[in-house]
Amino acid sequence: MTSNEQTSEQAAEAALEADHPLYGLIESLKAELEQLRAESLRERADLDNQRKRLARDLDMARKFANERLLADLLPVFDSLEAALQNAPENDPLRAGAELTLRQLHKVAEANGLAEVAPMAGDSFDPERHQAVSAIDAQGVPPGAVVQTFQKGYVLNDRLLRPAMVVVAKHD
Repeated sequence: MTSNEQTSEQAAEAALEADHPLYGLIESLKAELEQLRAESLRERADLDNQRKRLARDLDMARKFANERLLADLLPVFDSLEAALQNAPENDPLRAGAELTLRQLHKVAEANGLAEVAPMAGDSFDPERHQAVSAIDAQGVPPGAVVQTFQKGYVLNDRLLRPAMVVVAKHD
C-alpha cells in the first residue's frame, strides 16, 4: 500500500467515525482522560513539593531544637568566664571551673553553638556585633572593635546573641 492509499484510507475512516453516534462520546471521554492525566501530574508535583518542604522543615527543626536550652546556658558561660577572670592563679577551685567550662563548650559546640568573640582591631560586623558605645582610640581604624564586653554566639549560623562591643569613632 502506498502512502497516498494510506492517507485516503485514514481520511475515509475519520469520516465514518465522525458520522458514528458514539464518536462524540469517545471524544469527550478522551478529553476527560487528558484532563485527569493533567490533574494527576499536578497533584503528584504538589505532593513532591510538600514532601520536600516537610523534609526541609524537619531538618530545620532538628538543627534548632536545642536553641532554647543553649540560649539559657549563655549566662552560665558568662558567669564561669567572669569567675575565672577574677580567680587567683593558684586557687584550687580554678582548675575545676576551667575544666567545667571546657566541657560545657565542647558539648555546646557538638550541638552547633559557636562563639562570636571579636578581638581588638577586628572590623565591626553589624550582623554579629552590637555596638554599645563608640570611643576615640589611638591606633585603631574607625569602625573597628576596640573592646568586647560580652561574647556573642551563633547556633548553626543563626545569631543567638550578638557580641557586645565598643567601636572606634569615625573622625
